[in-house]
Amino acid sequence: MKHAEEIVNILEAFDLTRSYKLAGELAGCDPKTVAYWVARRDAGELSPTAAPRAQLIDPYVKKLEGRLEASRGKVWADVAHDKLLAMGYEGSERTTRRAVASARSAYRAGHRRVHRPWVPESGLWPLCGFPHRNHIPGSGAHGR
Repeated sequence: MKHAEEIVNILEAFDLTRSYKLAGELAGCDPKTVAYWVARRDAGELSPTAAPRAQLIDPYVKKLEGRLEASRGKVWADVAHDKLLAMGYEGSERTTRRAVASARSAYRAGHRRVHRPWVPESGLWPLCGFPHRNHIPGSGAHGR
């Protein structure tokens, strides 16, 4: 099995030369190997990320998300694991911890507090009351 870097080099060599033989010489492999990887790329079988695999917790993710919503993101993974075990879940506690962490970060992303920037406008914030404190930096003027 080729490493991702080798596959990229093979495909770049092919894109540069449009020849299996020349790309094989540039990449240091057989022209049949170049043909194989080009065919896989053209068929859409190559992906920049690995395909997600099915996990034991997949059927229970909606339950975890519901618990997070009800508790406003305050679910503990060990308590959630015990609840899932009672529902028939057979996976490990580590998998539950990962699922709770992922669901919690998604919950927090959707429930962030919005901070609007404070934009001062001239004339809305007058300087008055304490003449010795009314110095405006950079203006050269001191309050009197």
